[in-house]
Amino acid sequence: MEKAQTGDWVQVFKVVLKPEERAPGLPPETAKVPLTMKVKGFLIDQAAAVGDQVAIRTATGRKVEGKLIGINPAYEIDYGRPQPELLNIGFETRSLLSGEADKQ
Repeated sequence: MEKAQTGDWVQVFKVVLKPEERAPGLPPETAKVPLTMKVKGFLIDQAAAVGDQVAIRTATGRKVEGKLIGINPAYEIDYGRPQPELLNIGFETRSLLSGEADKQ
């Protein structure tokens, strides 16, 4: 099993609020689940395996404790499929700003 060492880039999981601690007035499907977070940072503890409780230091300097869920985690950003209505906005805007749209 791979272990993270002090200073390694890792990701932790933490329950911020249990369902019973959440604010009143939330939709029922939201209120019944905990509020959780995933945070990436540098491992402060000596050595740890996935599943261990650890402390990390984030890029902004915060100290966060949570369950180690990833070692050297990838960035997984996905904005979904392109929206056809937005694909030509840049061309249309440049045309309007340059005055070419008035010539047509």
